[in-house]
Formats: sequence, C-alpha cells, structure tokens
Amino acid sequence: MASQAGSVHPDQPMFRAVASSTRQIYQLLKCISFTPKVHVQITHDGMRFSADHSRVMQGVAFLDKTLFTSYTLNVPGEGGILPQFQMNIIALLEALQIFGATDVAARAAKAEAENYRSNLRNYRPDAFNHQTLGMPGTCCFMYEEDGSPLSIILDETGVKTQCNMVTYTPESPDDIPFDRDDLSFKIIMQARWLLDSLSELAPMAPVRIAIAAAPNSPYLSLSSGGGLGSASVDFSNGRDLLETFSVRERWGQSFKFDFIKSASEAMRIANKVSFRGDGQGVLSLQFMVEVEGGTVSFLDFRFVPYVTQEDEETDSEEEEDG
Repeated sequence: MASQAGSVHPDQPMFRAVASSTRQIYQLLKCISFTPKVHVQITHDGMRFSADHSRVMQGVAFLDKTLFTSYTLNVPGEGGILPQFQMNIIALLEALQIFGATDVAARAAKAEAENYRSNLRNYRPDAFNHQTLGMPGTCCFMYEEDGSPLSIILDETGVKTQCNMVTYTPESPDDIPFDRDDLSFKIIMQARWLLDSLSELAPMAPVRIAIAAAPNSPYLSLSSGGGLGSASVDFSNGRDLLETFSVRERWGQSFKFDFIKSASEAMRIANKVSFRGDGQGVLSLQFMVEVEGGTVSFLDFRFVPYVTQEDEETDSEEEEDG
C-alpha cells in the first residue's frame, strides 16, 4: 500500500468513509437495484453507483460526501487513478439492513416494500426525516486497495459487524448517451405527479408507455394500452403543476413500461423531477432528493426508446416476405 499511496501512511486504506446512519444511503441505492450488478467509482466528491439494463436503461445514484461524517480518499500521486469496481448491489443492501435491523424504521421499510409490489402510489414525503433516521451507531465503508473487497463495518452500541463485499474488475460500461445541447424539451415538476400518472396507467397491464411533449395542448401526455384497455394522463401547462416548461418542438417516443416503472422508488422519495428528451429520442429523468439537514442528492435515469413504428412495420414486412 505504501508504494501506491506515496506519502500516505502504509496502514491507511485507499478509501474510508463513516456515516452516522445508513437509512438515506440504503434508500438511494435501493432506487437503482433493478439489476444485481453495479459499477462503482469512488471520487473525491462522493461515490457513484451506476446500474445498466441491456444498454436500454441506466440508473445512477451519487452518494455525496456530505452524506458521511468523515470521507477520506487516498490515491497515488497527483491525478492518480480513482478506484472503480463492480459489485453486487443486492448483497450491499442486505448488509446495510443489518444496521438497525430491529429498528421501527427498518420494519416500516419492509412493509412499504411489500405495498410497492401491488401499489405504485405509495410515496413517503418523510422518508428522510429525523425520526426515520434515528438509529444509534456508525457505519464505515472501507476499500483497502485495488482488488480488495468493499468492507462495511457496522458499529452499534459497541457491537461490530463487518461484511466484506466481493468486488470485480470493472467492465467500464459507457453511459447511455444523452445530448444536453440538443434538448427537445425540459419539464420540471413534483416527482409525485409522475408517480401518480404511472399508478393510473398500471391497471391496464401495459407493455409500453408513450410519452409526448408539445409546445401546445396537450403539453405533456403519458399513455399506454394493454390487455385490459388503454389509458392516458395529460398535464396542463400551469405553474402549480409544471414548474418549468420548455418545449422546442413536438417530441414523442415509446418505452417499455416496466423500465419506467423501475424508477418509481425514486419518484416516491424525490421532491422534484427534471423530465428531458433529446433529439435522439433518449429520455432522461433526474430526481432531486432532499435529505435532513438541507443536503440534496440526485438520482439519474436514462431510457432508450423503442424503434419507430415505421421500422417495426418494415421488419414485419421483411419477415412476411421471408
């Protein structure tokens, strides 16, 4: 370790961060647990967790260093390579649940998870309030050196529990490209409005969801159809509903409903969502989550649309000709 860290003390790990509670960390990471494996990068500003599903859906949770009571990253020399690896996020979430597992907050979280399976509209505006976070003890994240496990050390009333999470060589997946310089629309609204919309569409058992934004009415429309029928939700352009509304030209794409629904946990805990679409048809949902004490965290989701109807018809014709 001395040769990697240079002037850093040989016994000092590459990364060490301590949190007084794991509740907000658990809640943020749970939002991107739609795939078991995540890519982790540790930076001087925080920990970045990225989940990818078949290159058509991506979720990113950034744990800002302000979420920790202490945060130390030691990399060799100036401009040293930042540590990154892949790991199983389900195992990490289970380890974090050990901390305060008998607390009322943990039992409430389990009940909410069960309700989530049957009801989308289950947001909790007080997910990060002080009572929910009131668990004694500390939680330490430690990464000794490249290739080491990520250790989670839980210290609760003098009892220490250490969980060593196996890390894997990163595959360095590229982010789904989203062109911020070619935005077709940008809408900011309360995250719960989006969650309510999905709950209206879900009973139709839809496979797809069509999202359209236009400079005139209907300004924002979400629609879907399934074996039980079809439904749509339209948003009017009013400050009480759409805080920010900017549409350059009409934009419309279809996405897999289950992918959009995978972001419902983020919709549940977030205060606001920035709803954006670029010229390539990629949809970006950026959620702002306010944590106790004024700290703000962000969750980012990107979705690749289905091919256009014309492409589908062409493929169908080719299959018939074949």
